[in-house]
Amino acid sequence: MQRRTFIAGAAATVALPTLRAQNLPTGTVRIIVGFAPGGGTDLLGRVIGQKLQEMWKTTVIVENRAGASGAIASDYVAKQPADGTVLHMAHINSHAIVPNLQKVGYDPIKDFQPIVLVGVTPNLLICGQMQPAKTVKDLVELCKKNPGQVSFGSAGTGSAQHLALEMFMLQAGVKAIHVPYKGSGPMLTDLIGGQVQYSFDTMTAATPHVKNGKAVAIAQTRLKRAAGHPTVPTMAESGFPNFEATTWYGLVGPAKMPVAMARRMNEDVNKVLLMPDVMEKLEVSGAEDGGGSVEKFAEFMKTEQVKWAKVIKDAGVKGEV
Repeated sequence: MQRRTFIAGAAATVALPTLRAQNLPTGTVRIIVGFAPGGGTDLLGRVIGQKLQEMWKTTVIVENRAGASGAIASDYVAKQPADGTVLHMAHINSHAIVPNLQKVGYDPIKDFQPIVLVGVTPNLLICGQMQPAKTVKDLVELCKKNPGQVSFGSAGTGSAQHLALEMFMLQAGVKAIHVPYKGSGPMLTDLIGGQVQYSFDTMTAATPHVKNGKAVAIAQTRLKRAAGHPTVPTMAESGFPNFEATTWYGLVGPAKMPVAMARRMNEDVNKVLLMPDVMEKLEVSGAEDGGGSVEKFAEFMKTEQVKWAKVIKDAGVKGEV
C-alpha cells in the first residue's frame, strides 16, 4: 500500500510540471515593441524578456517594429499565430489613443489577449529654467493672459504627451499652442533652450533633465505622487481634481491565445515584477503598479479606451494625415 502511494505521488509530481509546461510556448518567443530601441517601452520589454528567458528556459528576444505611434507593431501582432511565440508590449498610444484618432488595421480590444499590466508612469509638467510660471496656478494665469501664445511641446501629434495637454486645456479652460516633435529627445533640447516653453513629457524622458537642474518639474499627472519625485505635487493637488494622464505598458498576445497560457504567463510576469533588481529598474523609469490579474488588465485597457476617446472628441483632436 505504501509502495502504491509512493508511485501515485511520484506520478503526480511528474504530471504537474508537464501540465505547466503545456501552458508555455515551445521555441523562441518574440516580444514585439512598437518603438525604437532605447525608449521606455523597449527598456521594459527587455527587462521582462530577460527574466522570462531564464524562467522558461527558452530564447526570448525583443523585436522593434517602430512607427505610427506603435500601431505598426500592434497591427503585426494581431495577425500572428496565437501559440505564445509572439507577444506584444501594448502601449497607451497603440491601444488607447491612435485607434481613436485614425483608422488602424486592428481592434485594440478584440484582436488581443491581455496578459498583464507591466507598469504605469506619470507624465511630468515641465519647463525650462527661464520660464516665468513655475506653478500650475501661475501657468493657468499665464495662458489666460496670453491666449494661444504659450507653447507646449510633445513627442508628436496624438502622443500621450499631446493628449495630456489637451486634457489640461479642457479642464483649465485655456488655449495654448501645441508644438509636435518627432520624439521627446528633440523636444527636450528645445524646451531647455527656450524655443518651446512647457511640456507634459514622460517621467522616463524628463527625469534626467529635472535632476540635473536644466528643467523644472511643476507637477506630475497621476493621482498619487511617484516614488521617484516625492516633492513634486500632482495635478490633482494643484487644483485639477481627478486629472490623470499616464503612459502605460502591458503584455498582450494575439486574440486566440489560450486563456490558460495567458494566465500562466501572467503568473510568471507577476513573479518577475517582484524581483528586487526588476523593481529597481522600474522605479528608475517611473513605472509603478504593474502586475495583477489578466482580468484587471483587460478592464484597465477598456477604461483607457473610453477615457481617451472622450478627450479626443471633446478637444477636437485630429490625427496626422
